[in-house]
Amino acid sequence: MTFARQFMLYLLCTICVLSAGAQTVTGVVTDERSGEALPFANIVYDEHLHTKTDAEGRFSITHKSGKLKISMIGYESQTIATPNAGEYQIRLKATDNVISEAVVTSEKKKYSRKNNPAVELMKKVIEAKKQSNLREHDYYSYEKYNKTVLAFSDVNEKSFEEGFLKRFPFLKDHIEVCNETGQLILPVSVDESVVRHIYRKDPESDKTIILAERSNGVNELINSGQMLSTMLKDIFADVDIYEDKVYLLQHQFLSPIATHGAIGFYRYFITDTLLVDRDSCFKVDFTPNNAQDIGFSGSLYITKDSTYRVKRTDLSIPHRSSVNFVDEMRIIQQFEQLESGEQVMVSDDMLVHLKIVDFLQKMQVKRTTNYREFSFRHVPARYFKVMGQESIDPKAHMRDEAYWEKQRSEDLSHSEKGMKTFVKRLQEIKALKPIIFVGKAFIENFVETSTNPEKPSKVDIGPVNTVITHNFVNGLRLRASAQTTANLHPQIFLRGYVAYGFRDNKWMGLGEATYSFNKKGYLPREFPVNNLTFTYNRDVMAPSDKFLPTDKDNVFVSFKWHTVDHMMYYEYYRLLWDREWANGLRFKAQLRTQKDEPTAAMFFQSLDGTGAPSQDASLYRKQLRTSDLSVGITYQPGVTWVNTKQRRIPSNHDAPIYGLSHTSGIYEHMGQNHFYHLTEANLYKRFRLASWGKIDAYLKGGVQWSQVPYPLLIMPAANLSYIKEDQTFELIRNMEFLNDRYASLMIEWDLSGKLFNRIPLIKKLKWREFLGCNVLWGMLSNKNNPFLEQNRTNHRLYYFPGRFQADGSYQYLSHVMDPKVPYVEVIAGIHNIFKLLHIEYVHRLTYTDLPGIDKWGIRFMLRVKF
Repeated sequence: MTFARQFMLYLLCTICVLSAGAQTVTGVVTDERSGEALPFANIVYDEHLHTKTDAEGRFSITHKSGKLKISMIGYESQTIATPNAGEYQIRLKATDNVISEAVVTSEKKKYSRKNNPAVELMKKVIEAKKQSNLREHDYYSYEKYNKTVLAFSDVNEKSFEEGFLKRFPFLKDHIEVCNETGQLILPVSVDESVVRHIYRKDPESDKTIILAERSNGVNELINSGQMLSTMLKDIFADVDIYEDKVYLLQHQFLSPIATHGAIGFYRYFITDTLLVDRDSCFKVDFTPNNAQDIGFSGSLYITKDSTYRVKRTDLSIPHRSSVNFVDEMRIIQQFEQLESGEQVMVSDDMLVHLKIVDFLQKMQVKRTTNYREFSFRHVPARYFKVMGQESIDPKAHMRDEAYWEKQRSEDLSHSEKGMKTFVKRLQEIKALKPIIFVGKAFIENFVETSTNPEKPSKVDIGPVNTVITHNFVNGLRLRASAQTTANLHPQIFLRGYVAYGFRDNKWMGLGEATYSFNKKGYLPREFPVNNLTFTYNRDVMAPSDKFLPTDKDNVFVSFKWHTVDHMMYYEYYRLLWDREWANGLRFKAQLRTQKDEPTAAMFFQSLDGTGAPSQDASLYRKQLRTSDLSVGITYQPGVTWVNTKQRRIPSNHDAPIYGLSHTSGIYEHMGQNHFYHLTEANLYKRFRLASWGKIDAYLKGGVQWSQVPYPLLIMPAANLSYIKEDQTFELIRNMEFLNDRYASLMIEWDLSGKLFNRIPLIKKLKWREFLGCNVLWGMLSNKNNPFLEQNRTNHRLYYFPGRFQADGSYQYLSHVMDPKVPYVEVIAGIHNIFKLLHIEYVHRLTYTDLPGIDKWGIRFMLRVKF
C-alpha cells in the first residue's frame, strides 16, 4: 500500500499540470532473409533519443518529426522517415559474411550455455567479483552525492497556448529540455543529499551519516512528513550489480553478475569489442530468459584482461517486463579501479519514464549519483556507537548554497533552481486552491483548516472515511474527528472525536493528549517516537474490531460477510509511554483501567450449574471491570517509515519484526479482585525467492496463564469485512474460538507473475498470482473450560457467547478447539488486475461441521504496486 500514496499524489499533480499525451513510434526489427527478430538493435532518433529492441525485436520511442536510424552489428544500418506515429516493420539486411552463414543454417539457432564464449566470459567476471570486495579491508569509507528530480515528461508547448493551461503562463517558464532525451519536461520536485558511508570489519558494523539533505517541490504541499522524498528514495534505490540481489521499484532483481543464479536466469551475447576510457572492453548484451520475468536487460562492458572488471553498465528492463508503470528505464554506471586494485562505481545515472495510464501525462524520474573519497583509513569508534543504521549531522538541514554548489558535479538547471518559486506560484493560483484542497483531503484522509501556506493548519479534521458508517448497535453512525498539529505546538498534541448512533441514540467519543519529548515536524508519531499519551475513550465495538489495522469506523470495513451482533460498550482510561530508538528497538509501557458492558446478543452470565445460560436478564452481569499494566518490546532492524496523517506506514517490508509483550492485571468479580497474566510473542520475516517472488511469514503465540472469564481469553484475529486485511483470518467468525494457549502461522506467497507470464494471452494482462495459508493451533486448559463438569458452578467463568433459538435452546457461537486439529484456511488469489485490484478466494479446510460457518469466501482490496 505504500506506493498508493505516491500514486494519489501523482494524480493530484496531474490535475494541476494537464497536457496532451505524447505519441509514440513502435515497431519490430527483423532479419530481412529469415524473418527472425533482432534483439538489442540500436534505435536512434535524430541523434537525440536512444533506445534498443527487446529480446523479441520490439521497440517503442517517443514520436518526433524526423528520421529514425536502426543499426546492429552484422547488419547494414537503415534510416527511415517517420512522418506519423504508429507501428513500423523494419527489416535489416545482413552483411555478406553473415549471409553466407545464414545459408548454411536452415533453422533458428537455439541459445545454448554449453560452449558459449559469452557464458564462459561471464563465469570469469563472476569469479573475479571477490577481488573488488571492499569488506576485505578492516575499514573503508566513501562519500555519495545524490540528486533525484521528478518531472512531467513529453510536455507539449501547445498545451500552454490553448485550453486550461493558457490561464497559467508561468508554468511555461519552468519548462526545460531533458539533455538525455531531447524532450520538454516540467520538473516538480528536486531532492539532494550528501552522505558518508563507513564500515568496520571487527566487530562488523555499517553506518550511514547524512551530512546534508534538502527537498524542494510538490512534496511541500503534503504536510505529513517527507512522503514523496521517502518514496522516491525507496522505489528508485541505488543499484549495485556487485551485490547478488538488487532492490529496485519495490522488486528484487537478480544482478547480471550474481554469484548464484545469474548464468541460469540470463542469456548473454558478446556483440562487440571497443575502447571505454582507454580500456579495451568486451561488450556483452544480456536479457532474461523470459522477457516478462523481473530482471534487467542491457549491456556490460568487461575489460579485456585477466582482471575481468566491469568498466561500464547500460541497464534497462525489457519492454514486456511485468513491472508496472515503467514505460522505459535506463541506468548507466561507470566504474574505476582504485590504487589498491578494487573496482568501484563512481557514477550511477538513472532515467525512468513512468506511465500510470495512457490518458494521463507521463512522468520522469532522473537520479544522479556520484561516489568519491574512497578511503581505507581507520574510522574512529565513536562513529559506530550511534544507534541505528543512519545518523544525521546536526547541520544536515542548514547547509548554505555555497556548500551545495561545491558538492555537485553539475549545476542545477534553471527550473530546478526555481522550484520554491514554482510551488509558491501553484499555491497562489485561486482556481487551483480548491482542487489542491480536495486532492490533499483524498490523499491524506484529513482536511486542513488553513489553506494559507504562510499560516499552516494548526488543526486537521478527519479521518474523512469515518464520518459516516454503521454497525449493528449504532445503526447509522455519524462521527466528527480532529487532531492538532505541530503548527499549534511542536510537543503537545490533542486528538479526539464525538460520534452519535441513531439506533441506540447514544453519544460516544474519544479524547487524547500526547506530550512528545522530541519536537515534531507535524505529528507525534514521526520516527523516532518518545511520547507520553493519556487517552479517554467511550464507544461500542465488536471484540474482533481490535485486530483491524485500520480505524474500526472506516466505512469500507463496515460491510460484513457475517452478522456481528455480539458487541459491547466500553469505557477506558489509558496512560501510555511509547519510546523507540533509531536502531528499530521500541518499548511500550501502558496503564489502563476499562469497563466493558455487553450489548445486543452479547451477555455476561456466570456458570450456575444448570449447564446452559438463561434468558432471564436479571442473572446477567452488567459489566466487567479490569485494570492492568502492559509492557512490550519490538525490534525491527532496518525499518524505514512513511508518515501519513492517520498512521505510519513501513516502506521497507524486508525488515524483520521480533516482538514480546506481557500484561498483568486484575478483574473484579463479585466484590473480589482476581489477578490475570497474559504473555504474547510475534515474529515476521520476508523471504525473497528471486524470480519466484516473495513469501511473507507471520508467526504468533500466546498464553493466558490465569483463570479468567471468556472476555479475557485469547480470540483469533478475525476479519469480518469483505476487505482483505493483513495478519487476520478471513473465515473465522467473531469470537468463534476461545483459547488460553495459541500459536498461529500465516504465509503469503506473491509469485510476481512467475506462472501467468508463461501462459499465452494471460501474460499480456500482467496478472500476478497470490497463494496463502493461515493456520491456528489453540487449546483451552481445564481451569478455563466452562463445558467441563468440574467447572459447572465456578462463578468466575462465564457461559460462552451464543444465540437463543426460537425453541428456547441455546446455540454456542464460541467453541473449544481440539489441540490436535488446527484451524486451516487456504487462499488463492490474483492481484495486479488493472494494476490496482487484488481478488482472492479463501477456503476453510477444518472445523467445517460447526453451525453457521462459511466454508469459502471472496475478499478484495485495492493495492497499487510496481
